Amino acid sequence: MTKISINDLYSRGESSYEQESAPTFVPPIPASSNDDEEINQQPEEEPEEEPEEEQPNGGGGPSDGDMQKTLKGYRIIIIALVAVLALLTFQHFRVTSDIKREWAIERDTLNNQIGGLITEIDQINLRNDSVSNELRAHIAVERDRADSLMSRLRKERNLNREKLRKYEKELGTLRTIMRRYVHQIDSLNTLNKRLATENVTIRKKVAEETSRANIAEERAQEMADKIKLGSIVKARNISLGAYNTGGSNVTRASRASKFRTDLTLTANELTIPGTRNIYIRILGPDGAVLSGGADCIMEFEGDMISYSAEREVDYDNKDLDVSIFFNYADMTSGVYKVEIYMDGYLIGESELALR
Repeated sequence: MTKISINDLYSRGESSYEQESAPTFVPPIPASSNDDEEINQQPEEEPEEEPEEEQPNGGGGPSDGDMQKTLKGYRIIIIALVAVLALLTFQHFRVTSDIKREWAIERDTLNNQIGGLITEIDQINLRNDSVSNELRAHIAVERDRADSLMSRLRKERNLNREKLRKYEKELGTLRTIMRRYVHQIDSLNTLNKRLATENVTIRKKVAEETSRANIAEERAQEMADKIKLGSIVKARNISLGAYNTGGSNVTRASRASKFRTDLTLTANELTIPGTRNIYIRILGPDGAVLSGGADCIMEFEGDMISYSAEREVDYDNKDLDVSIFFNYADMTSGVYKVEIYMDGYLIGESELALR
């Protein structure tokens, strides 16, 4: 009997096991490259698809015609997606352009409105000369704010709806403030017009009253002048004579030593009775006044003039005869003239010729 070891048994059993478990060789089925890739790749779970119709070739993978159809479908889908994306991009660009165009129009509108507000502010200062300095200062501040708002709006690069609303709000605030100032100015103008009308009316009344007062004053002055003139006491029967030391009237200058002036004060009921001073001025042939001394000075029509002699009389509104003497020894031949003054008026004159 042949002796068999445990190793032999083990070897035989392993060989038998290999023969039993070795797979039967099956020749490979031709397939496309895609099939090879699918074999090499890890299978992924895919949604269940409806069973496909049996291929005319009797089974196995898809044919080249099917693959071409699939690729064509993919291309159509891709082209459709690209077209949709292009359409959406165009729509987005057009909408964005329209929005920017609207914003630009709103910016121009805001600029025009701000410019109009600035013009109104300037016209407020031009039309209203009576505006107070304090109110002008407030208006100037709002004018600067409007200029700043316009400048910022023109320089704005990243314009959007929110910023436009912000600029509109600032413009609305400026308009509200300016309306309040305009209301104040209109109220002041209305008040000034009313005051001006009242002032004109008052001035007219004052002018009328002043005119009446002036007329009354003029009439009163005329009446006063008439009374004053009427109250002047005139002198009549005036005569100037030369006399010697014996009191006789002479006609030669060499014999004369004094002058005598005779006159009559006429009666006048308009004048006030009482004491009067009568002044005489005797002028020599050369026109010089024969003065009675350094103290013989009287006022006439605002000037101080010298006189020859004076006499005080008591006048009672009736005719009054008066004689006034003036001693003068140095007479020469020629024509002498006498002037008579009373109450500041020249009331009479006369002349005398001496040989």
